[in-house]
Amino acid sequence: MAAPPRSVAAAISVAEADRARLHQLGYKQELKRGLSVVSNFAFSFSLISVLTGVTSTYNTGLRYGGPASMTLGWLVVASFNGCVALSMAEICSAYPTSGGLYYWSAKLAGNKWASLASWVTGSFNIVGQWATATSVDFSLAQLIQVIILLATGGTNGGGYVASKYVVLAIYGFILILHGLINSLPIHWLSWFGQLGAFWNAAGVLVLVILIPSVAKERSSADFIFTHLNTDNGMGIHNKAYILGVGLLMSNYCMIGYDTSAHMTEETKNADRSGPIGIVTSVVLSNIFGWIYLVTLTSVVTDIPYLLSADNDAGGYAIAQALHTIFNQRYGSGVGGLVCLGVIAVAMFLCGVASITSNSRMGYAFSRDGAMPYSHLWHRVTKHEVPLNIVWLSVLVAFAMALTSLGSQVAFQAMVSIATLGLYISYALPIFFRVTTARKSFVRGPFHLGRYGVIIGWAAVLWVVFITVLFSLPVAYPVGKDVFNYTPVAVGGVLLLSVGSWVFHARFWFKGPIVNVDTY
Repeated sequence: MAAPPRSVAAAISVAEADRARLHQLGYKQELKRGLSVVSNFAFSFSLISVLTGVTSTYNTGLRYGGPASMTLGWLVVASFNGCVALSMAEICSAYPTSGGLYYWSAKLAGNKWASLASWVTGSFNIVGQWATATSVDFSLAQLIQVIILLATGGTNGGGYVASKYVVLAIYGFILILHGLINSLPIHWLSWFGQLGAFWNAAGVLVLVILIPSVAKERSSADFIFTHLNTDNGMGIHNKAYILGVGLLMSNYCMIGYDTSAHMTEETKNADRSGPIGIVTSVVLSNIFGWIYLVTLTSVVTDIPYLLSADNDAGGYAIAQALHTIFNQRYGSGVGGLVCLGVIAVAMFLCGVASITSNSRMGYAFSRDGAMPYSHLWHRVTKHEVPLNIVWLSVLVAFAMALTSLGSQVAFQAMVSIATLGLYISYALPIFFRVTTARKSFVRGPFHLGRYGVIIGWAAVLWVVFITVLFSLPVAYPVGKDVFNYTPVAVGGVLLLSVGSWVFHARFWFKGPIVNVDTY
């Protein structure tokens, strides 16, 4: 009998090695390993989606801090966020499982604290992921409403202004589409991930060439890199404070790269491909994001008007800026609508990747018995897709957005944990890596060598810093309409997580559960 071709034999060898490593970690192979290193990277890059993050939070960055806070702040965030990504990649290489962060915490916190560490990390991660899906898809629904408004004449031209119920209906429809796409077999889902990565990269390149070439008026370099928006109507005049609060935009734009870790059980050569996916997605997103951000800011000439609810785009700064530059050049804002359409597609593909990451984290968490009715959520179909948890992710994301009907402030509080919730879940296993597991950590193929502990501490301290920073008041005097509910939201997740542990989970949750006979 002839031996199989060398390429086939190599593929079989890699598949067996991946299966054996997962077996050692305590799990049997249930999901289909159909992702390459490129596909793994594509999911994280598509979910980070700088077109989504920058566009949806540009108003916040422009109001709090202004151009300098965004353009220079981005470089600060990129540096420290790189430390977080590198540390996560090192741990991912050692423990390539879909559970990702909560599994890492269980293995690194030591026997005494393993279960509690795993429970709290998993709670922050899954709630943060639900909030991310909510914020991404709701931002897309709002952008679609703005596109319709501008296409029908704008605020000052009698354009159609959708009610909050219409926006919610658009949002629900988007979520259903994302649920359907995530119900497809992994080879089809992989195609959407790669399309998302391509669309984000190509979209940024097109926009950074097109926008400056169309604009008749441009901002000076001094304005782009040194101007602080101290006259923001929020009662904050201290430049350092304003600069710090403005970092929220950059931090929000750079979440979601844990997706590469959650996809490792579907990735070939996972202990190398997963870390590469994390690091490359962050590096490229930092580069593309900064170029896109500088390009957008170069056409900002009237901050008060762009932030005004009376502008044609109803206060949506980027939409108004794009609409204006095409109107000034061609007497029509159609080109601006096309640019917004490009951004909307990027947001849609970002939402696809967000539900993908949600479902894989939920699959792993329920596999270890950490969710109510866990036996339902980690079931897989004949195509090896965790279908039930996909649709649970959709339902939870829709439920979270219902808060927008009662109070926009409550909704913002709900989605604020998309940033801090995920960052806290990123920092916890890194903290255990540099403390309790400093001497016992067994490195994988991707590691940071002797710099691992130093980089890890930089990552942990950065997350501590931004957690405090983003919990500070964003306006003075503090009132119910301008109150910063971020510490309430994040503190609520912590309280519920620890409270449920003390009164219930500690009696039955023991961390990751071995589901193979021997390993």
